[in-house]
This record gives sequence, C-alpha cells and structure tokens, in this order.
Amino acid sequence: MTTKSKSSPTTNRISNFMFMIVLVVMALSIVALGLAATNWIGGNELEAMYFVGVGAVALIMSTYFLLQTRRTAATAKMAVPSKVMTTVECRKCGVKTVRDFQRGDYVYKELEACQKCPDDKMIITSIYKEVTEKEKVYKF
Repeated sequence: MTTKSKSSPTTNRISNFMFMIVLVVMALSIVALGLAATNWIGGNELEAMYFVGVGAVALIMSTYFLLQTRRTAATAKMAVPSKVMTTVECRKCGVKTVRDFQRGDYVYKELEACQKCPDDKMIITSIYKEVTEKEKVYKF
C-alpha cells in the first residue's frame, strides 16, 4: 500500500488573511484612481495627481506582493526529515542495539528485558538524528 504525501495548504497558497489584505489595498487603490479621475474632470489637477500617485503606488505594490507570495509559496518545498535513531543498551552486559525512534522514547527510559541477561532491563542511552551529506558542516 502506497501513501501519497500531501503538502499542507499553507505551502501551496497564501493565507486567506493576507489575500484579503491585498484585495482591500487593491480596492482602495482603484478608489483612489477613481477619485483622481473625478478631480481631474472637476478641475483640481493637483489633487488628481496626488490621487493618481497614491493609487498607482498602492496598486503596483499590492500586485507585486500578491505575485511574489504566490511564487514563493509555489516553490516552497518541505524537506524530508532525517531519520531519528534510538540506542538501547543493557546496563549489565553492555549489549547495544540501534533502532528507529518510536513515539514516547526518552533517554534513560527502561524497556523490556535483555536477551542475554533476562534479569536486567535495557535502557535508552541516546537519541540522535542521522546527519546527511547536505547537513554536514565543515569547519576549518
């Protein structure tokens, strides 16, 4: 059985709140451009130029923000997390085993009895993440 991994909705699109803000700014810029037209017709060229400037800047900035966030959301990809491993060790005989991390694991947690010496329990001695080649940092 194969499972398809679905990316979260926030990685594929911008949030509804941000989208609403952009739409409000776009609507206000269109209103400013309309006021510029009415002032131009009414003979107030100076006020019309102010409204044209404010409306144009707001429209350009909101359009740029919308396009930029859509582009960023489309290219954002979730990285596959590295494997987390758990080291289990017997206190008495020192037998070590490494297994995949399981939910509820913590260091010094007592587990089942040891296979070699059944009278003593095994404990978790370490939990670590496997480091991939990309994550390695070389220090000079």
